[in-house]
Amino acid sequence: MTKQEAQNRIEKLRTEINQHRYLYYVLDTPEITDAMFDSLNNELKKLEVQFPELITPDSPTQRVGAAPLEKFEKVVHSLPMLSLSDAFDEKEMQEWESRLKKILQSQHTPSISGHPSQRGELSYYAELKMDGLAMSLLYRQGVFVQGATRGDGSVGENVTQNLKTIESIPLRLRVPAYNELVAIGLSKESIAKLFSLLESGDLEVRGEAIMTNKVFDALNAQAERENKPKFANPRNAAAGTIRQLDSKIVAKRQLDFNVYSLITDLYFTSHEQEHKLAELLGFKILKENKFCKNLAEVFTFHDYWEKNRDKMPFECDGVVVMVNDVDLWPELGIVGKGPRYATAYKFAGLEVTTRLLAVDWQVGRTGILTPRAILEPAAIGGVTVRHSTLHNMDEITRLGIKIGDTVILQRAGDVIPKVIGVLQNLRDGSEQEILPPSICPICDSEVEQVAGEVAYKCLNKNCFAVNLRRLAHWSSKGALDIEGLGPKIVEQLVRAGLVKDVADFYELTKDELLSLERFAEKSADNLLAALESKKEIDLARFLIGIGIKNVGEETAILLTKSILDFGFRISEYREKSISELIHVMRTVSLEKLQELPDVGPIVGQNIYDWFRDEHNLALLTKLEKNGITIKIEDQKSAIQNQKFLNKTFVLTGSLSGLTRDEAKAKIREMGGDVSGSVSKKTDFVVAGEEAGSKLDKAVELGVKVLSEREFIELLKNLQI
Repeated sequence: MTKQEAQNRIEKLRTEINQHRYLYYVLDTPEITDAMFDSLNNELKKLEVQFPELITPDSPTQRVGAAPLEKFEKVVHSLPMLSLSDAFDEKEMQEWESRLKKILQSQHTPSISGHPSQRGELSYYAELKMDGLAMSLLYRQGVFVQGATRGDGSVGENVTQNLKTIESIPLRLRVPAYNELVAIGLSKESIAKLFSLLESGDLEVRGEAIMTNKVFDALNAQAERENKPKFANPRNAAAGTIRQLDSKIVAKRQLDFNVYSLITDLYFTSHEQEHKLAELLGFKILKENKFCKNLAEVFTFHDYWEKNRDKMPFECDGVVVMVNDVDLWPELGIVGKGPRYATAYKFAGLEVTTRLLAVDWQVGRTGILTPRAILEPAAIGGVTVRHSTLHNMDEITRLGIKIGDTVILQRAGDVIPKVIGVLQNLRDGSEQEILPPSICPICDSEVEQVAGEVAYKCLNKNCFAVNLRRLAHWSSKGALDIEGLGPKIVEQLVRAGLVKDVADFYELTKDELLSLERFAEKSADNLLAALESKKEIDLARFLIGIGIKNVGEETAILLTKSILDFGFRISEYREKSISELIHVMRTVSLEKLQELPDVGPIVGQNIYDWFRDEHNLALLTKLEKNGITIKIEDQKSAIQNQKFLNKTFVLTGSLSGLTRDEAKAKIREMGGDVSGSVSKKTDFVVAGEEAGSKLDKAVELGVKVLSEREFIELLKNLQI
């Protein structure tokens, strides 16, 4: 056979194999037997061995064969791969739809071909939510050139060689016939654009890589025969498979792939049409997915598959519900890391029974003790659960739970499993009452119930667990944000006896750090440098870091401004700034603290008491001795644009155009204050999506309410 004859035969074989792959994996209508399909593949392999110069990247023979990788390269996604919000019942779905309608009504958009927002009814496309791994596939001139994992949504890993082993992923896109595209409603302009794109452009496809239950069961059966660890669930197995560096191993595990989105500037009239085009391009889509003309049909679809999920060939934990009209997507927008126009309507949480073996008590940063259930290990949703919080004594009483009981454990979606009930009929009389602790499980100090609360608290302010959390809080992002001083390092320092309070961080030496595990020259130097860089501390951050009860960011910023009025001044002797702070805070009266807006009697009392506790004063003195100073500026004089001067804002609900921190920063840049509660002294309430009781309070008090759009306009125009 000449080279030209071989090339002609190879091209015909590839076309025939790709067509039968499409019929088998996508349409599920095979026309030839597996043996015949294998025979065609074998002939192609032999010809390519004989004429290796004729091998192309999109040849069916190139699904497996690349050398094992040493590591995965990073891939930056063209657009973020978003996550979805969750709904767990019909009420939450109805509330989701109501929010969408309110947004659309507020847009005042003219009707576009029977715009659903004008009809008062939204239509949806319901997709079974596969429990797999989101993947992004890039095709250039119709050829598969890159595949990547979701990663953190912005950056994933290049797993192209592994994805090539999946038979339901075409290595070259199928070119649909013109009449096929017309049949799914694609316009002439979009058809022309698609053909041009397949010839010379890029097309990104997103979908879910999964392992079917059948393949998973066979894989675990093999692991059992070979006395190897078994995978917990199909998703876990798929994740472990897709990150194999050797694509030959991936090929043996027979992953599957289903498309749910095309990233392209082609115009679609509906999300359903997008799925139909994906199928024509050679991809597998779920036949069970369905157009629903309203939410009632979504409920019917959801309920049917919830009852029949055991009939599915793959793990499924709910239904993805998409607004079908893609024209509405830009108007509905994105909130946080997910689109408003889509949500995951989860199936009812999985439930198992297990035994409550014991209850221990965890000590938090403020000394509050929380009961934790120690359970007989139970597998639920692919996770082995041994512990679950019981919240507090009120919850224990409500459940009527005793040690030794058979309890019902529920896991809804990815929510941490929780005890939701007790099977009292299974009691044998050996069960024991759960009693609140009288002594701290960590330091053996006395425990008392907090007055007026259900909580119990360790009275020892030097308790190991309490102190550990206080130390970790000092270095956390919300406080001083000391790089390299995370909770694990903090605990290591405490257990080594090197740190007992936050002032001890600034006495650490390089030799002490090098004596610990995980520390080398560079890491020790980096931590010491990070500590040195945080010796001059902004007063608000300092107040957050020292851990006064109920003093968070807003109160700390307010208190910082008020301390200037109390007489605090940093003289030329900056190293004595903490002494000045102690003097001022011990001079100010309780009444003056309690009169501060957004402070009130309880928080005011906490601040007052903190600065009169001898242990706390000793800590402040030690911090000053170790070189810690406070920096502060008169923010009123520092603010150049004072349009919001003496104006107080309250933010409620979620914002989509900017983050809450960005909104707070904008207000403060213009001299305004941000409060956490609404009162008669509040000037504006900015109400985002799902605004709650603060909005109701504002209406009741007659406080001016701004929508997010009005707030942004206010920032632009700088008018009050």
